[in-house]
Amino acid sequence: MKSLFKVSLIALGMTTLVACQQEAAEEAAPAKLETEAQKQAYALGSSVGSFIARNLSEHEALGITLDREMVKSGFVEGLASSGQLSDQEIQTLLQGLDGQLNEARTAKAEQLKVENQEKGAAYLADYAKMEGVTATESGLLYEVLVAGEGVKPKAEDTVTVHYTGTLIDGTKFDSSLDRGQPAVFPLNRVIPGWTEGVQLMNVGSKYKFVIPSELAYGEMGAGTIPPNSTLIFEVELLEVEAAAAPGEAPQADAGDGHAH
Repeated sequence: MKSLFKVSLIALGMTTLVACQQEAAEEAAPAKLETEAQKQAYALGSSVGSFIARNLSEHEALGITLDREMVKSGFVEGLASSGQLSDQEIQTLLQGLDGQLNEARTAKAEQLKVENQEKGAAYLADYAKMEGVTATESGLLYEVLVAGEGVKPKAEDTVTVHYTGTLIDGTKFDSSLDRGQPAVFPLNRVIPGWTEGVQLMNVGSKYKFVIPSELAYGEMGAGTIPPNSTLIFEVELLEVEAAAAPGEAPQADAGDGHAH
């Protein structure tokens, strides 16, 4: 932990040094990158600068504003071995700043959970009133975009689908179409909204699902999906492979396995 704080302090100092040099020579030409050693040194400074810029931006977004003049003073005095704080004091202060940042992150995450839950509930209520939308007992909403005539899968079956997933604000977070390859998975190993919804579909059909957060990723979220997010999926069921009975080899479904 101590080494992490030292690295953070050094990184802040390097960024501040660059800022001081820029202020002292506003008309100076950009750094010349002629030799490999110059490029390596510049790359190190640029990497550290970008890291600190993101770090400071996160602090400010969470309401924690660091006095940049004090950052500069700390670097200059530290470089001159005239720093006003001991190593132990520096470590304690940086630990406190880290704790403050974590508390702010937690508070923001809790606020986001509440906001997403409220927005999702409102969206579900409005969507449920639309013509052609059906609600299941669990709260899943769906709309038949294209009716297929193939078989319906069971939860234990493996399905092949094309899909696009978005948040209620229209942000796309996943799409097999964008990857150019359909997804294949056992239906009972995905989120509950998918397991339930895709079983309603015939091969060759395309449905739109609006999935409440409790049937999706809930309070934890997943990847780029925020906590308590209501999700929207457009799903095309291409193929079903029936689960093998005990002692039998898997067999593909004999029906029309592809949408046209």
